[in-house]
Amino acid sequence: MDTPLREPTFLILTALAAQPMHGYGLIGEVAALSDNRVSLRPGTLYGALDRLVDAGLVEVDREEVVDGRLRRYYRLSSGGEATLSAETERLRRNVEAATTRLGERTRAAHPITPRLAGGLA
Repeated sequence: MDTPLREPTFLILTALAAQPMHGYGLIGEVAALSDNRVSLRPGTLYGALDRLVDAGLVEVDREEVVDGRLRRYYRLSSGGEATLSAETERLRRNVEAATTRLGERTRAAHPITPRLAGGLA
């Protein structure tokens, strides 16, 4: 799978880093991780999970029948862990670079002027 990862993919892998989850659990966890900015529909999620399984980043953990319906749990594979770790590091470096540049901009816009010694004027 190519990097950079799209945000929904990054969030799915992040959700699965904690523990195996089923589809609807993933929908809720992705919403929570993104402060409800990313809302996955079931069709979108299951398509993404199929692609992630095909890419070797996610594996089926187990299946169970609940109320007559099959519930499939997914887990992060070792390849998924490596991909998530690499993407996290890439994003960390980007944030660090942006933070440094913004700090330089702030310092340039508000230079420190030396104060003269002495009392009140």
